[in-house]
Amino acid sequence: MLSGGDLIAIVSDAGTPGINDPGARLISELVSQMPQLCIVPIPGANAAISALSISGFPSERWSYWGFIPNKKGRQTYFKKIAKNKDVVICYESKYRIIKALQELEDAFAVTEQSGRQIMIARELTKLHIYRGTVAHVRAMLGEDKVLGEFVLIVGPNR
Repeated sequence: MLSGGDLIAIVSDAGTPGINDPGARLISELVSQMPQLCIVPIPGANAAISALSISGFPSERWSYWGFIPNKKGRQTYFKKIAKNKDVVICYESKYRIIKALQELEDAFAVTEQSGRQIMIARELTKLHIYRGTVAHVRAMLGEDKVLGEFVLIVGPNR
């Protein structure tokens, strides 16, 4: 369709297409096949940026780490977060968020950062926001229905 001059759009009901999304592979393939193709983004909601904007954490220096690994590399991932001094943003599924919080809490305990603040958010337009230490957030989340995908923001190590 594109080579015939038609216009198309990538639309998603779950975030920004191309950000941690198969849309990135589609765009990469299109650009490799049609280098002159004009791809135009339409600014819109991005869960990571939306969550950061309401986190209260400094936003001058932060990094986005994508989805937490499912299996291999999880412990290393959390150790690296604990060593990082800046704000870290990552995503986790509803199936592993409680486990991720426990693993993050364990990594913080080893580095004596049990007081380090985090925020997790889901369904940002419905305002499911949890703030505090990992232990506090894990307890709050344990009392709620665990639905959707989560944005996990780790505050700076001060």
